[in-house]
Amino acid sequence: MFAPIPTLDHVVVNVRDRMDEAVEVYRGLGFTMTPRGYHTLGSMNHLAMFGTDYLELIAADPKAATPRADVMQFPCGLNGLVFGTEDSAATYAACAAAGVPVQKPVEFSRPVALPGGARDAVFRTVHLDAGTIPAGRVYFCQHFTRDLVWRDEWRHHPNGVVGIAAVVMVADDVDAPAAVFARMFGRDAVGAMPGGVRLAVGLTSVEIISPGECAARYGEAAPDGAGRAQYMAGLVLRSRSVERIVPAGAAMGAVLDLRVG
Repeated sequence: MFAPIPTLDHVVVNVRDRMDEAVEVYRGLGFTMTPRGYHTLGSMNHLAMFGTDYLELIAADPKAATPRADVMQFPCGLNGLVFGTEDSAATYAACAAAGVPVQKPVEFSRPVALPGGARDAVFRTVHLDAGTIPAGRVYFCQHFTRDLVWRDEWRHHPNGVVGIAAVVMVADDVDAPAAVFARMFGRDAVGAMPGGVRLAVGLTSVEIISPGECAARYGEAAPDGAGRAQYMAGLVLRSRSVERIVPAGAAMGAVLDLRVG
C-alpha cells in the first residue's frame, strides 16, 4: 500500500484583508518577501522562500471576480500546514484508503513575473476535510513548476533564516491530531516528546503540545488560543547566525522562534 512520506512544503499565515500591513511586518522581521502573487482561486500571497520549504502570507484578493471566501473565515495567524507530494492523485487515494477524510485534488495557478516575461506557476492540492484537524487547514501540495517558486534571489534573508525547524501546534488532547497523522503517514512517524507528541517531517517536525507546555515554553509571547481546543501556535526557524537574527516576538498571531543551526 502506498503511503505518503511526510515532508514539509510550506506553512501558511492567514492575514485576511491585511496584506499590506502583514508583508511589512515580515519584512521588518528580516525576511525577503517575494512580489505579490495572485491565484486563480481568488487569493493573493507573498512568500518567504527558504532552502526546501517556505512561509506563505495569504489574503483574499478584493479585486478578484470571486474573492476567496475561506480565507476570511479564519482569524489572522498561522493556520496552514502543507505537506509535499510528487503525486497528488496517489496521495489522495492513499489517504482515502487509510480512512482520512480528504478532498479530491484541485489544480490552480498564479502568474510569476520574470525578466523574459510572465509564466504561470501551477499547483495541485489535496485538502483534508475541514475540521479533521481543527487547528487549521492541513493539505498536500504538488508543484509542477518548482523553478518558478524556489528562485535563488528570493532565498536570502537579512535575518539569516534558511528553513523551518518545527511547526508548533497546541491541543487540549494531543493524541487527537496525532492519531490523524498516524493514519496519514504511519505510526512510526509519530512519537512522544516532553509535553506532547512529535510528527517527524523530513528535516522538520510538527510538535503537538499541551496549552500548559506552550505557556511554559513561550511565556508572555504565547499566542492566545481564544478558547480553541486546537490551534497552530508558532514556528521554529533555522538561522545561519545569531548575529543576524532579528528579534521576532509575536507576529500576526503566532510565535516566531528563531534559532541558530
